[in-house]
Amino acid sequence: MAKRVGVGDIRDKAAAGEPIVMVSATDFPSGQLVDRSGADLILVGDSLGMTALGYDSTVPVTMEEMIHHSKAVVRGAERAMIVGDMPFGAYHESEAAAIRNAVRLLKEGGVDVVKMEGGEEVVPKLKAVVDAGIPVMGHIGLTPQLISKLGGFKVQGKNAAAGVQLIRDALAVQEAGCFSVVVEAVPDRIAALITDRLTIPTIGIGAGIQCDGQILIFHDLIGMFDRFTPKFAKRYAEVGATVLSALEQYRTEVVERQFPTPEHSYTMKDEEYEALVAELDKAGP
Repeated sequence: MAKRVGVGDIRDKAAAGEPIVMVSATDFPSGQLVDRSGADLILVGDSLGMTALGYDSTVPVTMEEMIHHSKAVVRGAERAMIVGDMPFGAYHESEAAAIRNAVRLLKEGGVDVVKMEGGEEVVPKLKAVVDAGIPVMGHIGLTPQLISKLGGFKVQGKNAAAGVQLIRDALAVQEAGCFSVVVEAVPDRIAALITDRLTIPTIGIGAGIQCDGQILIFHDLIGMFDRFTPKFAKRYAEVGATVLSALEQYRTEVVERQFPTPEHSYTMKDEEYEALVAELDKAGP
């Protein structure tokens, strides 16, 4: 079995100027595919609430759902570091709740590290989890768990004051002990300033090319989520369209009795079939 990527490996890649690759996954097959692609990190993100469970946002996602999906992804991945998202409400109540739920994601979900959204306002919770011995990835900028507060999925840091606050948030997350931080939906120049000021790796999503790494959502990347497509989500395939075409062809062949054909059916020796018919004839109607 391949050696699992560790926190030190991520730091070393950033220090060497080697881009870090991160992709989300939601189940065994996606975890397996992302792992085989050579990605450094796999995020079991609460975005699965939208891409896999059909919720309108990430807010309804529960700890139980995160644990369930994490276990499946972990079974599919051998090498990449598995990052488990702490869902909305899992750490906002108290530091004790943050530690308890982070422990659950590691012990029950099998993830290697946890990710927590927020900047200065969540530093006590971040620090509590780090001090409990659990590696934490931060997440600043557009934080989907707070879209109601942010007014929707909008770019953050579009003016000087907001940009200063983002940099303060990034430094606070680092000071709390996070080993890396996701920077989402912020102007590329602000992300570059953040990356330049931090000693921990930055992983961008809609934050330009100067971050230490990049992350995309699996379903966005392969074209399996069509409710909306963020500007930053490049589609490398249209798997959804391919799957739909296959399903439609299957339906047509069933309706027109073209499937199954003999090569998709099991057979029985003639003598056994004849013996069966003879027994049925003996038994009568």
